[in-house]
Amino acid sequence: MTPELIPFKADDLLDWNALADAFLDGHTKPKAQIGDTFLYRGEDTMLTRSAWIDGLGSAVKTANIMPRNPGRGEPMIHGAVNLYDDTTGLLEAIVDFHLVTKWKTAGDSALGARLLARPDSKVVLIVGAGTVGRNLRMAYEAMFPNARFLIWNRSPEGAAKFAGEFDKTKAVASLEEGFAQADIITSATMTTDPIIKGDWLRPGQHLDLIGAYRPDMREADDTTLTRACLFMDSRDTVLDHIGEFKDPLARGVIRREDVVGDLYDHKDGVFTRQPDDITLYKNGGGAHLDLMTSRYILDAWRNR
Repeated sequence: MTPELIPFKADDLLDWNALADAFLDGHTKPKAQIGDTFLYRGEDTMLTRSAWIDGLGSAVKTANIMPRNPGRGEPMIHGAVNLYDDTTGLLEAIVDFHLVTKWKTAGDSALGARLLARPDSKVVLIVGAGTVGRNLRMAYEAMFPNARFLIWNRSPEGAAKFAGEFDKTKAVASLEEGFAQADIITSATMTTDPIIKGDWLRPGQHLDLIGAYRPDMREADDTTLTRACLFMDSRDTVLDHIGEFKDPLARGVIRREDVVGDLYDHKDGVFTRQPDDITLYKNGGGAHLDLMTSRYILDAWRNR
């Protein structure tokens, strides 16, 4: 049997709320086995992320990261996801890397907000005007269709360009100004030094952190973590690997017990919040979410 080849054009078949439902269903199954490997050649990197979930199958996502590619007129990252049948191990599909990454990353954050943010949230602040920020704009509108959006970027020109691409979207001059207006803040930057200050937070806000993915990266300061109720997609992929939590844990600023829950806990009601709670959701990604996303995409492709 020839595996199905799923290109980026499958984007039009997908729905953010349906993906969130697929994530929730995936987390009711036995806990995923996950593993990452890195290979290096000078400045080039090949990253493979693998996951196996009983009932969903297995997936291997490969990313070839070539920093010199932009100078060659090529995107910096190329890759694909191989999706395998759970029973036979048969290769069922090869899914476009960028398609999976787009929907997995923004969908993860949107689900966190669906579970944790106040349902009456009206203003969403997006921090970072890159590709991920644009995907977040679409995902959050699906979860909060009556919301209006603010965008802040280090480059005001980048924020203005972003705002011009969407309706109900306005650029703000300062990050603190954006926090003062927002019910939900979603941040996707590449900063290593915290730009989000906990003193800006007010009761009832929801904060979604995406950008930090290495041990040396932080988007939010220590005060943010001590003021908020802490949630994440997976303790296994966040606590000991991502600076947002690894660093303050090592210094005793927070404890592991301060984490209220991850997506494997949602069925037990730990995502219940009080109206005045400040909630923080760390989007760490993870190969198990790539698997769930790929399975959702394949199902949508087959049902087109």
